[in-house]
Formats: sequence, structure tokens, C-alpha cells
Amino acid sequence: QVQLVESGGGSVQAGGSLRLSCAASGYTYKTRCMGWFRQAPGKEREGVAAIGAGGGPTYYADSVKGRFTISQDNAKNTVYLQMNSLKPEDTAMYYCAVERYASCNMRPSLAAYWGRGTQVTVSS
Repeated sequence: QVQLVESGGGSVQAGGSLRLSCAASGYTYKTRCMGWFRQAPGKEREGVAAIGAGGGPTYYADSVKGRFTISQDNAKNTVYLQMNSLKPEDTAMYYCAVERYASCNMRPSLAAYWGRGTQVTVSS
């Protein structure tokens, strides 16, 4: 059974940084894309960043390019999202997900497993 547990969320001021972690169990990174998604109140869930199976190519939403970095530690079965230069519009619940395929799509409809999320709040 795949389990994903996010951590690292919190409240920061604009310009600050946070690092989110997603600890996975019952799953191997070598077979599927891992991604981070977010959902703000009243908005649809959107893809933020993703990393291909086995540490393959990385992908980012235009809104976070140059500010967020996704990485993974295979030994720890953990995926990270380093978020720098945070903006109030980054405020959302952030979710870790395993996609259905090795290649990344960053579409919520193609996620097979979800974590419960961690809240990120950025104040101006």
C-alpha cells in the first residue's frame, strides 16, 4: 500500500523560503513520476513541480520556475520541494502525489496516489 506523508509547511513572509518533504512508503521511485500539486481556496488543484521516474527530468509550472526546486533522495524515499522567494499567491495546501506513469504530466487527474497535504501560508 502506497503512503505519502508531507511535512514542512508553515507560515512565512513574502520573500521567505520553505522546504517541503514527502516521505513515501510502499512505492519505488524508479517506476513513476512524483509530483507536487497545490490548491488554494476556491481554486482548482494545479501541478507545481514534478520529477520523472528514477530522478529523471524535472518540470515546473511557469508560476514557480526559477523559485522552486524539486529533488529526491532515493535512499530516504523522500521527495523535496525547495521553495524560495515565496509570494502571497503561493499560499495553498500543497500535496505530494505519485503519477500513473514514468513520464510526468502534472495533471491532477493523472495522479494515482495522494498525500494529505501540508499548508503553506505566505503573508505580504
